[in-house]
Amino acid sequence: MAVNVVPDSKSDLSKKAQVADMFNNIAARYDFLNHLLSMGIDKGWRRKAIAEVKEVNPNVILDVATGTGDLAIAASKIKPQHIVGVDIAEQMLEVGRKKIKEKGLDKVITLQSGDSEALPFVEGAFDAITCAYGVRNFEHLEAGLQEMNRVMRAGGKVAILEFSQPQKFPIKQIYKFYFKYILPLLGKMVSKHSRAYTYLPESVMAFPEGKKFCEILERCGFKDAKARPLTFGITTLYTAYK
Repeated sequence: MAVNVVPDSKSDLSKKAQVADMFNNIAARYDFLNHLLSMGIDKGWRRKAIAEVKEVNPNVILDVATGTGDLAIAASKIKPQHIVGVDIAEQMLEVGRKKIKEKGLDKVITLQSGDSEALPFVEGAFDAITCAYGVRNFEHLEAGLQEMNRVMRAGGKVAILEFSQPQKFPIKQIYKFYFKYILPLLGKMVSKHSRAYTYLPESVMAFPEGKKFCEILERCGFKDAKARPLTFGITTLYTAYK
C-alpha cells in the first residue's frame, strides 16, 4: 500500500483541500515553473499522450486535474468537438481560461471546477479521458480512477502522464539529486511556496508506478493497461481502455 503523502503533514485539512490550496497559491507562476523545471520536455510528453487517445477518434474528451489547461490545449490539435477540463483549484482554472481565450479555443475547451472523486457527468459521457500529473494528488486514488472509468464510454481510452523514477545509472542518480535538492530550491525561489516543490518529489517517491499502477487501473475497471516510460523513465505514460 502506497503512503498517502500530503503537502503539509501538520495541517488538519484533508489532502484534497491542501492540494487545492497549494495549487491556488502557485497558480500565477505554475506554467513558468512547469516548463523551466522540465526544461521544456513536458510539451513532448503531452503530445505523446494525445497521440494515444487520437486512436479512438474522440469527439468529446475529459481532462482530469487540468490545472492551467495545457493538456486540454494539446488535445485541441486532434480536432475533437469539445474538451472539458476539471480541477479543484479555481485559481489554476482562471489562468487556464485566459490562455484558452487568447488562443481562440474557448468555443472548444471548457474549464470547470470538479472533484476527480465525484465527477459531475453522466456515465459514458466521454470518448477519451486524459490526466497529466494529477492522479498522484488524488486523496483516494482508486475512487478517482473508478470515476474516470464511469464517465468514459465503452471502448474509450484513457491516457495518464505521471512522474516516475528512472532505474538506470547514471540517470537514476542525477534525477534523484535534481528532484531532491535542485527542484525544491528553484521552486521555492520562484513560487514563494515552501512546500509545493518538496511535496512533489515526496509524492512521486510514494506513487505506485509501472506495473503496480497498471494493476490498479485494471482493478478500477480498465483493461489492457500499459506503462510506457518516457525520457529515461523520468515520466511514464499509462494507457488503458474501457
